[in-house]
Amino acid sequence: MSRQVIIIGGGIIGLSSAFYLQEAGYKVTVLDTTDMRQGCSYGNAGYVCPSHFVPLAAPGIVSQGLKWMFNAKSPFYVQPRLSSGLISWGLKFMKNATRAHVERSAIPLRDIALLSQRLYESWTKLPGMNFSYEPKGMLELFKTAENAHHAEHTLKEALKLGLNARLLNKAELQAMEPGAEIDAAGALYFACDAQLYPNKLMQCLLEWLQQKGVQLMGNREVTGFIKEGDHIKGVKTTGEIYPADHVVLAAGVWSGAVAKQLGLRIPMVGGRGYSVTYENAPYQLQHSIILSEARVAISPMDGNKIRFGGTMEITAVNAPPRMQRVQGILESVKRYFPAYDVPMPPANKVWYGYRPCSADGLPYIGNVDPYTNFTVATGHSMLGISLGAGTGKLVSELVQGIPASMDITPFYPQRR
Repeated sequence: MSRQVIIIGGGIIGLSSAFYLQEAGYKVTVLDTTDMRQGCSYGNAGYVCPSHFVPLAAPGIVSQGLKWMFNAKSPFYVQPRLSSGLISWGLKFMKNATRAHVERSAIPLRDIALLSQRLYESWTKLPGMNFSYEPKGMLELFKTAENAHHAEHTLKEALKLGLNARLLNKAELQAMEPGAEIDAAGALYFACDAQLYPNKLMQCLLEWLQQKGVQLMGNREVTGFIKEGDHIKGVKTTGEIYPADHVVLAAGVWSGAVAKQLGLRIPMVGGRGYSVTYENAPYQLQHSIILSEARVAISPMDGNKIRFGGTMEITAVNAPPRMQRVQGILESVKRYFPAYDVPMPPANKVWYGYRPCSADGLPYIGNVDPYTNFTVATGHSMLGISLGAGTGKLVSELVQGIPASMDITPFYPQRR
């Protein structure tokens, strides 16, 4: 008889875990508070990016964040509020924002991103798994001398890590994007990166898992657990109990609240991001683009779509959206692409969601004491899609008790 795994969370991390656990022969049920057709796994930039080997907790981010605090259109904002969890997270975040931490994090972030990229590429060969995967690389544009210097330093680090990257001057950058007038001094080109359309990816995964017999149980809120000593026997939702041989927690920003029901603490806050997507728009770009000074992401997607996104807004999950942030994103696009007059969309066309941000910028992936059958996979911040397939593979290996595809020690959920 197949062993039963209950996965809490139906975003990219939960569904990727279900993909590999089902493949390994487990009977899998996915529980989610939504219908699994919304959330951060849908509205993101769709980057698969080994280039992102610098964690969110990095030198300079705290001082820069303080400068941006009183700018309603800034890309980074922490809403001041009396919250012991936020204060504790903030102190840990500041402690981790060091050069030494960045250097320690580079290899594990590179490795999980490359693992994930290989797995996504293998998915494209499966019937019905067409999610507009395009390995065209990413352009990180810069305008200032300061950011040009930063790009030079990042290039050196990327080459040390064996990543395919190079600097472009203004003319070389313009040649890469002949259909758009660009106001930038140059760019760092990461040929190692890829792009996909997250909405299609999630739809393909849901359909694939349904066909394989995975139970997808939407609109279920976890209310508790059935435990026998150090073993979890079942997961409670309103009116239902799901027996479990193993439980995987992959509920994104809500993972902390679920873990608290088991007496566990996962240092994490929600980082709200915004995006707007236009279909059949006149903005013709060939590559994924990051505007480095503005911290804005531009994603040409699925042939006829383009998505503009950004901001990291540390705020309560019930806080009303701040549309000035969206205005700031679109104004930033205009500064780099003078011909782009991107209209401010109506509020109902603006997507926003909460990324699960750990206190050191690394995801939490691993089995958790004191339980013998409980695995955590969350805290991926802005890298959920990029690291999704790889995380799912690692979760499957943890549940099976077999050697992991890479060293996951840096991702241990109970690290100090």
